[in-house]
Amino acid sequence: MGFAATEHTFAVCAYKESPYLRECVLSLLAQTVSTNILIATSTPTDATRAIADEFGIPLFIRDGEPGICDDWNFAVSCSSTPLVTIAHQDDTYKPEYAERMLAGVNSCKRPLLYFTNYAELRDGSEVSKNRLLAIKRMLLAPLKDGRFSSSIFVRRRALSIGSSICCPSVTMVLPNVGVPVFVSSFKSNLDWDTWDRLSRLNGNYYYDSKILMCHRVHDGSETSRLIKNDVRTLEDVEMLEHFWPKPLARLINHFYAAGQASNAS
Repeated sequence: MGFAATEHTFAVCAYKESPYLRECVLSLLAQTVSTNILIATSTPTDATRAIADEFGIPLFIRDGEPGICDDWNFAVSCSSTPLVTIAHQDDTYKPEYAERMLAGVNSCKRPLLYFTNYAELRDGSEVSKNRLLAIKRMLLAPLKDGRFSSSIFVRRRALSIGSSICCPSVTMVLPNVGVPVFVSSFKSNLDWDTWDRLSRLNGNYYYDSKILMCHRVHDGSETSRLIKNDVRTLEDVEMLEHFWPKPLARLINHFYAAGQASNAS
């Protein structure tokens, strides 16, 4: 028996007031296979409450200081399903994401993560080709559509030159990865560090090479802010040192940073 649609939740992490939250929610409601949706936030606003009320989506509010690790773990904890996708409020999903996710997860013997190819949203336009996307697709190519999904070596090589897995494209299989999922102290590279840690577990990383979601790039995003503040650069070097000697890690980062810079422009 595989996982059913009722066993999956899109946990939308909302931060302050986003002009894109409605678009994100509408893309989740437009899935060809309906699953569960919730909104979690540590910075509640009237606008967020209004969207949750309008679409009848449960809204969960975390007390305490906002923080990416605690906020993501809270979003996961608000779900009662074994499959959880942390949807970022600025991003959108293609209608067949949930359908293909269930098929991919259910094709694995012991699924850990399901994740997909993605495009960028820039100024309202979908961008499916640029240098950064090309590099990430090259790194993930050995895992394409289930190939070598159980190989710890291949999974770690796919992560060894950069954060190749797009976080909001990921569905986590909680019984197999354990909770809390996120235990890293990183801010920008919380996801990369987590996927590296989980890649060492026995199980499958299923990469769907079809573009099934769009990551929005804009000046107001947390990713752009961290890049401009050089937090990303410092954390990138530290992550690369998980895989390479320090001198080589710094050399690799020199080239990786050039691709990441496109996310801040």
